[in-house]
Amino acid sequence: MLTITQALYDQLVAHARADHPDEACGVVAGPAGTGRAERFVPMLNAARSPTFYEFDSQDLLKLYREMDDRDEEPVIVYHSHTATEAYPSRTDVTYANEPGAHYVLVSTADTDGAGEFQFRSYRIVDGVITEEDVQVVEAY
Repeated sequence: MLTITQALYDQLVAHARADHPDEACGVVAGPAGTGRAERFVPMLNAARSPTFYEFDSQDLLKLYREMDDRDEEPVIVYHSHTATEAYPSRTDVTYANEPGAHYVLVSTADTDGAGEFQFRSYRIVDGVITEEDVQVVEAY
């Protein structure tokens, strides 16, 4: 299960909406070994595409150095889908190289009639997608 604060939840959704119609992407870092998402790090979608996201390699290198210096790890790797449901694509699965991370998808398309966005979380390990519950809390 992913437990996330309301403030972080709101930041992820706001980033997805702000970058629409392009896909948004980023990371939420947390203290290594805790599984606690704390530091919101929105990234630039280097692909600038409504159907594809790509982290800028220089930005990603800088982020991983920062996390290393701060004894952090990527707790959440997120991106948005602008025209499809919040479910990992084949490309998303290929990019999933952090087996300990939660992969959050925010869809800004009302694909299920449930509202203006979907927020779903997955574990993706060795190409296997497992959806998990999301618990939103005021604070940890």
